[in-house]
Amino acid sequence: MKKEVSTAASFVTRLLRTTGLLSEDQLEQFSRSLEEALRDHYRHHWFPQTPCRGSGYRCIRINHKMDPLIGKAACTIGLPRDQLFSLLPSELTMWVDPYEVSYRIGEDGSICVLYESTPPVGTAEADSRGSCKEQLMIGRSSPAKVNMMTVSS
Repeated sequence: MKKEVSTAASFVTRLLRTTGLLSEDQLEQFSRSLEEALRDHYRHHWFPQTPCRGSGYRCIRINHKMDPLIGKAACTIGLPRDQLFSLLPSELTMWVDPYEVSYRIGEDGSICVLYESTPPVGTAEADSRGSCKEQLMIGRSSPAKVNMMTVSS
């Protein structure tokens, strides 16, 4: 879970860094706080043997209102939720699952993979076809587009 949570927190922090409005100290504190909030939130909802189980619970969502976990991390640096909301995309979905972290900006945007690793043989993910997101996209009117993006630490 550590690598997936770190990747998710780093991605949101990078989005905030591009605004140029926060100091490096604030960004580091935000990232640490978000990682801690995600680890605590996912603690009993992380299933490496069945990675899609609990995917909805682990979804980070900004959809014209702020995801509470991101809002909680922003409070630790004194950033009001309304200002935070203005600094991030108004439509952002991020899935933090065992072996994969991906995101989509906009309701019909492409799904971009931030982190991906190979599940061990014998897990449901290794034995089934497609990721959690691909399974959710079955039945959509337009095909899902998946783009790869790597994250450096």
